Amino acid sequence: MKKVFPLLLIFTITFSASLLAQDTVLLSLQEALDASLNNNKEIVIARLEEEGASARFNQTNAVFLPQVKLSYTALSTNNPLNAFGFKLQQESIAQSDFNPELLNNPASTQNFMTKAEFQQPLLNMDMLHMRKAAQQQVDVYTFKTKRTKDYLVFEVQKAYAQLQLAHQANSVLGEALKTVNSIYTATANRYEKGFLQKSDLLQVQVQVTNMERQSAEAKSNVRNASDYLSLLMGKQSGVVYQVEPVALVTKLEGVETQVPENRADFRALQSAVTAHDMMISSSKMSYLPKLNAFGEYLINDKDAFGFGANSYLVGAQLSWTIFNGTATRNKIAEHRAERNKAAEQLQYQKEQSQLELNKTLRQWEDALIALQQQELAVSQASEALRILQNRYNQGLVTTNDILQSQTLLSQQKLYQAQTVFQFNTTQAYLQFLTITSEK
Repeated sequence: MKKVFPLLLIFTITFSASLLAQDTVLLSLQEALDASLNNNKEIVIARLEEEGASARFNQTNAVFLPQVKLSYTALSTNNPLNAFGFKLQQESIAQSDFNPELLNNPASTQNFMTKAEFQQPLLNMDMLHMRKAAQQQVDVYTFKTKRTKDYLVFEVQKAYAQLQLAHQANSVLGEALKTVNSIYTATANRYEKGFLQKSDLLQVQVQVTNMERQSAEAKSNVRNASDYLSLLMGKQSGVVYQVEPVALVTKLEGVETQVPENRADFRALQSAVTAHDMMISSSKMSYLPKLNAFGEYLINDKDAFGFGANSYLVGAQLSWTIFNGTATRNKIAEHRAERNKAAEQLQYQKEQSQLELNKTLRQWEDALIALQQQELAVSQASEALRILQNRYNQGLVTTNDILQSQTLLSQQKLYQAQTVFQFNTTQAYLQFLTITSEK
């Protein structure tokens, strides 16, 4: 039984490792970016909103294009006026129809009318400006989609760096666990020889248990970061991604210190301001007369699906709304308030972005300094642990000293990885804050 249990344990570990290997997928940063830009739900939603805005703009083609309607109507009446009118439209009036008795008390009369209606806008200045406003709305959603893509690129870079950090932490803690296990082996040998007390051995065992717990947490962090990256890429969760090792990105040269005026979100708000200006102009133009042409072609018959008498009617209408109960005036006031609101939002967003850029620039400079300091700290901690291990094997230092030194090295390595992560993500955020947009 004692032999069976280790074999079963080895089989279980091997089988679990095999499953983990099957679920692991190699992923580069560029592959993550490409997948996210193609499949991310936020991008899909932004594109659908852009399509909706384009469809609303295309609706304004009615300013230029005619409207044609076709209808077929069946009527029956004994109303004297309508009955006589039906016969006139059917061109079937006879001398007998003027009999006063028949005029006053007509029999049931049917009329089947085929009607084609035609309306052609000629001059509607308010609709022309409304069309321009709809075009600006298309620009709003176009720039919104662009800014959504910009943010997604930053978010993927950050998530990828987070996954790199999680893998690095897992590696550092794995190395630390090996080191602690070697210390435990040396401590156990010295304890068996009577050179150390049991409290020293227990102290190392506690450290081993603590490192095992941290290592397990690190593996969970790898899976959590992989799941979030899957979400950004529009893929199913549950896959562990093996990513490129943690490395510094190329330092930016000539960093911008002012937010650009033509950033996509600023241009979206500026287009919204212009759209409201067009709506104000449209409302003002509604005071002007409107000129439209119209026409009708009718076929009337007393029998169903008959196409007997035909006639037409064409004309042009010049209409002018003199007073509509101050509705137009208040609509102008509403559009002006919305326009001013959008303008204030634009200015406030520029101020917020400049404040964020100033803070990020300071964080970026701090990260540069921290990189240099942390590299030196790891080197010093590694050398200190090497010296203490040699002295510990000679019995010149205590168990607590060697454990503290090992913990310090692990912490410094993790701090170094976090510093690289901080620098890379800060620089990516700088690019996000200063990226420009060309339509």
